[in-house]
Amino acid sequence: MSVDSERSLEAAALHDRESRVWRVLESVPDPEIPVLSVVDLGIVRHVRWVASKLHVGITPTYSGCPATEVIRHSIATALDQEGYVDAIIEEVLSPAWTSDWLSEQGRRKLESFGIAPPDKSVASPRHLFRTPIVACPRCASRATERVSEFGSTPCKAHYRCTACLEPFDYFKCL
Repeated sequence: MSVDSERSLEAAALHDRESRVWRVLESVPDPEIPVLSVVDLGIVRHVRWVASKLHVGITPTYSGCPATEVIRHSIATALDQEGYVDAIIEEVLSPAWTSDWLSEQGRRKLESFGIAPPDKSVASPRHLFRTPIVACPRCASRATERVSEFGSTPCKAHYRCTACLEPFDYFKCL
């Protein structure tokens, strides 16, 4: 077997091993929004092996997020149950998490669950101080109003639809 063939086989084996870990991580729910996995949320930054040891990098959604320790523990437990004992869970703080990292599937899951997903990217910090026009996840009306800057968790704001009169959370753009 040629050196190139051996490298191709090694690369394929590594890709398969990483894919299995990603599938495990896709089963780990976010503790505050259980309809989303930690992969949907975009907080898993990397899966890699260093000296035959599995390293999984995670980025908290924001500094001081109370769910970070629960997420870390849930990931370690899921990996342990699948035979990835003693995996190292690393915090990756730079670049900071952004709502742009939510997967498209995650955005659809939020909307189906009754939470309005972040509308668009926040390219400028000035946009963080504007009250966004948010579509109601139930009736799609944009006739909505913010009731409170904070919803059921700090990363969400509480809104009310003036068309269907239903309250809902909006996952903030960060």
